Amino acid sequence: MSANAIVTAGADLAQPVRFGNALPLSLIAGPCQMESREHALEVALALKEMAAELGIGLVFKTSFDKANRTSVKGQRGMGLEAALPVFAEIRERTGLPVLTDVHEAGQCAAVAEVVDILQIPAFLCRQTDLLVAAAATGKIVNVKKGQFLAPWDMINVAAKVTESGNPNLMVTERGASFGYNTLVSDMRALPIMAQGIGAPVIFDATHSVQQPGGQGASTGGQREFVPVLARAAVAVGVAGVFIETHPDPDKAPSDGPNMVPLREFPALIRQLQEFDRVAKRLAQATPANG
Repeated sequence: MSANAIVTAGADLAQPVRFGNALPLSLIAGPCQMESREHALEVALALKEMAAELGIGLVFKTSFDKANRTSVKGQRGMGLEAALPVFAEIRERTGLPVLTDVHEAGQCAAVAEVVDILQIPAFLCRQTDLLVAAAATGKIVNVKKGQFLAPWDMINVAAKVTESGNPNLMVTERGASFGYNTLVSDMRALPIMAQGIGAPVIFDATHSVQQPGGQGASTGGQREFVPVLARAAVAVGVAGVFIETHPDPDKAPSDGPNMVPLREFPALIRQLQEFDRVAKRLAQATPANG
């Protein structure tokens, strides 16, 4: 795969979103889980308006099932059957490409009927059957790097998708385990994966500030550091950022401590776009050998 590989989400939509490491920054954003049809549409429509105002490519994300909750009592979302028509409606009403997670090989074909990007959760990034099934749909596959993997280990993970005949691959950095209940983001991972794999690289600023199991029966987080890490990643150079947002994160059923309040989102994205313009301009002016 070329180091300048580009993937296009929503090619059949009026405004498809292109991801490439040398292209202007694109965005993956939305609430952690699909809480209801009304809530998902509310956030999607607000984000569409914001993206149009800022002139940024946006993929809407939300999860029909949060299968890796800390506690068995944690709310998981609407579930596959209830969520599928909502994904289709969001895509039709907003014109935005849509991304969601898949957790089992058997979910991939049905989900691919209504979304543009299948996302492989970090904990499942080495599950061969899941990767192959996602690849078989022909949709873009976004694989999150496991908290337990080095960035160069993702070369073999990526090959499970591309060698299954699907070149539509993205890889996402979301921090690495660092002691108990803590993650750390090694910014070296971004160019390492871009050069070693060639696929567009995404930085997940939401899950990089998680404190896994940090609240006992649920995961904690430090949302105040989302802008800090996002700025750092964009300054290094990425194809896109993944940031979860919610109208009232403190009342969200999952990942509330990590989500950016929707009212604060446009200002953050404007800032990231400025960083991105500088980073991409400098990259173009710098010889490949440094």
